[in-house]
Amino acid sequence: MSLISADRTRFPAHPWALLETSYAPGSEGALETVFALGNGHLGVRGAHASAADAFLPGSFINGFHETFDIRHAENAYGFAKQGQRMLYVPDVQETLLRVDGEELSLGTVPVLDYRRTLDFASGIYECTVVWQCASGAVVTTVERRVLGQSHRGSLAVELRLSADRRIVLDAVSQVVNRQDQPAEDHSDHDPRRSGRHAGRVLMPAFSDGAKGSLRLAWTTAASRQSVAVAVDHVAPGALPPFSTETDADRSAVRYVLPVDPGEEFVLEKRVSYAVGPETPETLLARAEEAVLSIEELAAESAEHWAQYWSTADIELPGQPELQQAVRWNLFQLGQATAQAGVSGIPAKGVSGSGYEGHYFWDQEVYLMPYLSYTSPDAARKVLAFRHSMLPAARARAAELSVDGALFPWRTINGQEASAYYAAGTAQFHINAAVAFAAARYVWATGDDEFRTGEGAEILSETARMWVSLGFFGKDGRFHLHGVTGPDEYTAVVNNNLYTNVMARFNLRAAAAVEGRFAGVTERQLWSEAAERMTLPYDTDLRVHAQDADFMTLEPWDWDVPRDKYPLLLHFHPLVIYRHQVLKQADTVLAMFLQWQDFSAVEKQRAFDFYDPLTTGDSTLSACVQGIMAAEVGYGDVALRHFTTAAFIDLDDLHHNTVDGVHTASAGGVWAALVNGFAGFRDQGEHPLFDPRLPEGWEGLAFRLRMRGSVLAVRLAPGEITLSVESGGPLDVQVRDRLVHVGSDPVRVALAAVPSPAPSVFPQSPATAGLQTVLTRA
Repeated sequence: MSLISADRTRFPAHPWALLETSYAPGSEGALETVFALGNGHLGVRGAHASAADAFLPGSFINGFHETFDIRHAENAYGFAKQGQRMLYVPDVQETLLRVDGEELSLGTVPVLDYRRTLDFASGIYECTVVWQCASGAVVTTVERRVLGQSHRGSLAVELRLSADRRIVLDAVSQVVNRQDQPAEDHSDHDPRRSGRHAGRVLMPAFSDGAKGSLRLAWTTAASRQSVAVAVDHVAPGALPPFSTETDADRSAVRYVLPVDPGEEFVLEKRVSYAVGPETPETLLARAEEAVLSIEELAAESAEHWAQYWSTADIELPGQPELQQAVRWNLFQLGQATAQAGVSGIPAKGVSGSGYEGHYFWDQEVYLMPYLSYTSPDAARKVLAFRHSMLPAARARAAELSVDGALFPWRTINGQEASAYYAAGTAQFHINAAVAFAAARYVWATGDDEFRTGEGAEILSETARMWVSLGFFGKDGRFHLHGVTGPDEYTAVVNNNLYTNVMARFNLRAAAAVEGRFAGVTERQLWSEAAERMTLPYDTDLRVHAQDADFMTLEPWDWDVPRDKYPLLLHFHPLVIYRHQVLKQADTVLAMFLQWQDFSAVEKQRAFDFYDPLTTGDSTLSACVQGIMAAEVGYGDVALRHFTTAAFIDLDDLHHNTVDGVHTASAGGVWAALVNGFAGFRDQGEHPLFDPRLPEGWEGLAFRLRMRGSVLAVRLAPGEITLSVESGGPLDVQVRDRLVHVGSDPVRVALAAVPSPAPSVFPQSPATAGLQTVLTRA
């Protein structure tokens, strides 16, 4: 399925905006996601103002959630006890417009002109519609939305309406509590989608309204968090509101007035949310302080995005469609992480309810690299947020009979919320992800205070978990049994290569840090376990095995029809587990993250073997496969995987964009460009670049914040140019050459990348076709 790229008349390529120039029914849900606004704390979906034209409208606040008891069919000791679910907060976007008694709806009123814009440079959403009304009037509506940045709970919505003849306008602006009034259950038994609570969740705590102002508050039934919203309606030059009504689930401010030709009715909703454990009255007082005009918030937003793009932008000259897609992904990363550290970074950011608003390993492996090199202060706050979970992680480790700390696979409040342990708790590699993010941040920034403080404690506590989880076997090797790696289609196995490789990294990094968190003897044990870590290897195929038994599994039947993918929606897990089939990159991901531990030949053979077995059912896969394809020299394959990653949401390739942006995949798009085509590798003595610019590309340019400096990188065919735009000079390795880079550009010529040896493993026709389906038309 293609959406944006299939119709470039409706969705023209623009370097700094997502545009829709005509309306067509059938894709409203996905478009509500791709046109959403967010600031990492507050998110509003890009639904049209009329309820009749919306599919799954809503607003979210990161970390605002309800808890519920998990009811296991057969319970057992240590199973997760309590689930958490991010809530829809009462939504202010809905406005009903009637012109001469006719309700304006895209589905019923002829549209003469239509244009919707999401501006990446300013962070402003705008939708203009010209309507041909039954009364004969031609009416133009313009809606703008913008979120605060320093005022993280603030939102403003402006509606402008004009007509070519005198009309009577009836405008009803509403605040709707949708959490307790779901239109329908969209879960469809899809574990990636959010479920619904059985009973009422938001209990009315306060409501008051007069003269266009609303003051409303609710408290959650179980988690005892409160949300307050202050809404002021401003209509310059218009009569006072016809009515102001408050209710637990639907409050409204109504204007009824004539509009003459040449006049313009302007209605501005100034909104502020506040959440927390405080009383509703306290939260309302806080919310009232941040009720700002749309012009104030627009200025705040423009300043924020100008600063963001000064470092985060990536230029792709001569690639207009990819340039738009890349900037859209970068914009989503900015929207998901602008308030990083206040809470975690949900898998869907604040653009939808998918995955219940939980924080996963995605945060550390797919988002923290981008943050560490574009916004290190934000990266530091995310790590501090993880560090704050250590008490709960220590308690969870004790519950699972291991030492140290065990971070939850999925969580909002620090407690494990994964009801299916095989694809949840057994993913012990979450510990290595947190440790890896901490160590990589230190490498990128040189932050010694964090390295010897919170970072050292994270490394030590996660290392203790590994040595107590694993054991030294009769063969003298260190083993980790009963784990699940990133590939959730192969669960609860022994010696998963990814897990062991990342655990080895974790142990080595912890052993290297001297300080108050571990003694000499303990660090020696960590070093010993790391150096004797088991890494499964098939000597016949000369390929690192995904786990101890993977090479003995039955091959998957690649004649299974394509409409049976993703497999997790069509086959019992036990069917999938006993076959050689991957949901996502696993061994290949390990070789990317720990690139220095594997030879070029080992990487190519692993890619050749596993790429045909990978369905791409996970959106975390294409970007990693693209990075490794570029490294081993498969330029066309790398570009195909990258293009798939870039359009995963814009083309709704996985058919679940309706549930929110795949934020980790957006982080993977950044990595595919920086680590893949630019060949950037860290963790060595010096930053390393081994570029792989795709054939036919004119260039690639980006910036990295590194150890107090901003390094500008510009690729062109046959060369790379480096310069330091601010801060001190850097020593940088370009392939086998070390260059000293200061403010003057340093240009290094690049020889062509040698062609790789032919693969000895056949490409499955079925998976080749599947990847083609997932690639932009």
